[in-house]
Amino acid sequence: MGWAIHLHLVAAIAWIGGGFFMFLLGVSLRKKEDQDAVYPLIGPLYGYFETGALIILLITGYTMISSNGLLDILFSNLSNEVIDALRIKLYIVAFIVVMTIIHMTISMLTLHKVKTPFQRFLSKGSSMGIFILNLIVLHYAMVLRDIL
Repeated sequence: MGWAIHLHLVAAIAWIGGGFFMFLLGVSLRKKEDQDAVYPLIGPLYGYFETGALIILLITGYTMISSNGLLDILFSNLSNEVIDALRIKLYIVAFIVVMTIIHMTISMLTLHKVKTPFQRFLSKGSSMGIFILNLIVLHYAMVLRDIL
């Protein structure tokens, strides 16, 4: 598990830190003209960077679960503090992956176009949902670390 935890932590820092930066950027750029000037330039770069971080998180997370013999336990009826916290964390991660796919799809399809109100709602809603759920996943990571 040695290398996996280190890669996992670096990817988590990149994923959550990048999301926090984009959140602050979105809050600070109030004018639509400023957003239209900035997002098309950094959005795709950020998207590729974050996709790479998410892939590393998924691979290293699976590696750590599998190498610690937790894969079979996750799908059993066993219930304890560690398994329950890990299950909740993984459910949230699955939801984050779905919301990330939605957000990236809309963002790439409308990169140099005006979003419809529904596309804007889905894009901003999924972005905010990812940001909030990332903080909850971070909480469960800390809970697991405290237990172990």
